[in-house]
Amino acid sequence: MDIIGIYAVPFILIIILICAIVRKTDIFGAFCSGAKEGITAMFSIAPSLVGLIVAVGMLTASGFFDIAAKALSPVFSAIGFPAELLPLALVRPVSGSGSLAVLSSILEKYGADSFIGMTASVMAGSTDTTFYAIAVYYGYAGIKKSGCTLPCALAADLFSMFFSILTVRMIY
Repeated sequence: MDIIGIYAVPFILIIILICAIVRKTDIFGAFCSGAKEGITAMFSIAPSLVGLIVAVGMLTASGFFDIAAKALSPVFSAIGFPAELLPLALVRPVSGSGSLAVLSSILEKYGADSFIGMTASVMAGSTDTTFYAIAVYYGYAGIKKSGCTLPCALAADLFSMFFSILTVRMIY
């Protein structure tokens, strides 16, 4: 057993309590204030999250991601992007849990030690759920227009996906 892992959280909590007592902070009041702020944040981002979850469910149930992957596979295969990774590339910016399901199916089908499996793993770890992040953070901050955020974030995801392939090719 890792000794640091066992005692890290209790140690941090004790340090926080000692600092609060030394500074004469109302610990319970600060806790209640933080909890209230957390609940307020939850209610402010709920509409964005519900909309995103419904949209992802509809796109998945309609087969959109499968149709898009089949339609785009000739183009992406021509530039060296394996067609087997297209479903992950399409789902990852939209849904974290959906992309984990796609990653799991890729790993089951091709194996974790295959080129496709390793590339899918690197791709899943180096990209983000862009639409979820924008919905949560902009929803909480009350920002209505995302400006250049979405195109820049999607471009970063795209570069990460291509560099995942290049990195695994160099190592594999």
